[in-house]
Amino acid sequence: MARLLSVNVGMPKDVTWQGRTVRTGVWKAPVEGPRMVRRLNIDGDGQGDLAGHGGQMRAVLVYQRESLEYWRDVLKRDTYEFGEFGENFTVEGLPDDQVCVGDRYRIGEAEFEVTQPRVTCYRVGIRMNAPTMPAMLVAHHRPGFYLRVVAEGRVQAGDEIVRTRTGPHAITIAEIDALLYLPDRDEKRLRDAVDIPALSPGWQQSFHELLAGGGAPAAGVEPGWKGFRPLRVTEIHRESSTIISVRLGTADGTRLPPALPGQYLTVRVAGAADPAPVRSYSLSSGPGEDTYRISVKREGLVSGYLHAKLATGDVLDVAAPRGDFVLRNSDGPVLLVSAGVGVTPVLAMLYRLAADRTDREVWWLQAAHDAQQQAFAAEAHRLLTTLPHAHEEVFLSGTRRLTAEHLTELGLPRDATAYVCGPQRFMSDVGEALARLGIDRTRVHTELFGGRERLNPGVTGATVVSPHPPDGAAGTGPLVTFSRSGLSVRWRDSEASLLELAEACDVPTRWSCRTGVCHNCVTPVLSGQVAYAPEPLERPAEGEVLICCSHPAGEVVLDL
Repeated sequence: MARLLSVNVGMPKDVTWQGRTVRTGVWKAPVEGPRMVRRLNIDGDGQGDLAGHGGQMRAVLVYQRESLEYWRDVLKRDTYEFGEFGENFTVEGLPDDQVCVGDRYRIGEAEFEVTQPRVTCYRVGIRMNAPTMPAMLVAHHRPGFYLRVVAEGRVQAGDEIVRTRTGPHAITIAEIDALLYLPDRDEKRLRDAVDIPALSPGWQQSFHELLAGGGAPAAGVEPGWKGFRPLRVTEIHRESSTIISVRLGTADGTRLPPALPGQYLTVRVAGAADPAPVRSYSLSSGPGEDTYRISVKREGLVSGYLHAKLATGDVLDVAAPRGDFVLRNSDGPVLLVSAGVGVTPVLAMLYRLAADRTDREVWWLQAAHDAQQQAFAAEAHRLLTTLPHAHEEVFLSGTRRLTAEHLTELGLPRDATAYVCGPQRFMSDVGEALARLGIDRTRVHTELFGGRERLNPGVTGATVVSPHPPDGAAGTGPLVTFSRSGLSVRWRDSEASLLELAEACDVPTRWSCRTGVCHNCVTPVLSGQVAYAPEPLERPAEGEVLICCSHPAGEVVLDL
């Protein structure tokens, strides 16, 4: 018979970790007597990061006494405490290899439904003083699980736990955890998983993505060649007072691999500085051309060199077209919205639409500072005149700025898919405006020049600064280049991973588990190799690395 041994609660608090402040609710302690369990949590309990924990689908976290004893032996500890793994209910019985998603249980006055395994989060490693704990919970098939509160009521230690319903397809917590985080997935069980109504939306989405991708890299991500290859400058053309276009081709005139509309090239510019800086520029060329065209705004050291020094016949080292900000196949209206040099990837999309002779409704919304800085005006207008259902609106800051009010006045179709490129503030404002007009946020796609948006769950009070060489002594190891951040530094043995080096340089990063489980830190590698320590539970696709548990095995260029 399963039994509730302890009810554990705790409010979020700030803890110091690696020189940072982390807001976490992982510290739980037992309480005496009955406690009311409500839809979102237990009275007296709270979560520090509602994006990853808490909410109706993750109201109560369950862990088993048997697993506490197991970890006591594995970690060679003398004892354990109820609540030590951040669990709200410490139970006797209900092992992860027997409890199934969708099972319902009566405990005291309340009824619960099993929704998903525990989230792989670095904060349990902080609590246990065992940094690899998130990976170990998955590898040892002992994650614990979350409950949704079906009927509110009081519970207390000693209550019997009675199963009132069995979930469909009998997928246990241990099995569904392995389906998400471990290799060699059974496609039939993936399809069974998405058929369980009780499974939380986040896990549903992850399994749908796995089924859609079939385990292969997403379209538009797989590069046309590995590393860098030399391409010759065949033409340089001025597009505006601040932007030039550079055409690149092979030395022997052979055709280059086709690029998807919206992708970018990463270019290593020898001569601009030492070591040679690396920058990424969106492709502005159309389909079926023998050369690639990138368009560069003069606004820094490298772009200044390209504007002033680059000549026809020069050779640049170039990585293959990459990026997933690409035009999707669809029959609905499309909005191409840009500001400044952000016009380049959406111009490539316009070229594709024109080449396809699309009968989709196409809206071209371009913002620029003034007419002299408006690039590709005539080129875009010519393409738009070939489309039967095209709309063209140009916004110049001095006379007519692109605002939310203007977007409202245009009467944009609510079922459109939007592609927005420009400065971060511009993309955020346009995205919010389009959402208020009724366009689904999932159909608003953006491309950010520079580093990716940060995902550092629980970290509070951090000051955002531009990427820079790390403080302290310079490294003596292999050269590590963060291409989006325009930074190259030597590896330092004081960092345990490429993630830690990126953090020391204030390069924007994304992570959650920090132990090679969740894959939030997966990063395209443009050239070079890495070594893993520890080995991740599942390696990423070819051409990608997990920076949280890897270090350079030689010079490496990362798309960060």
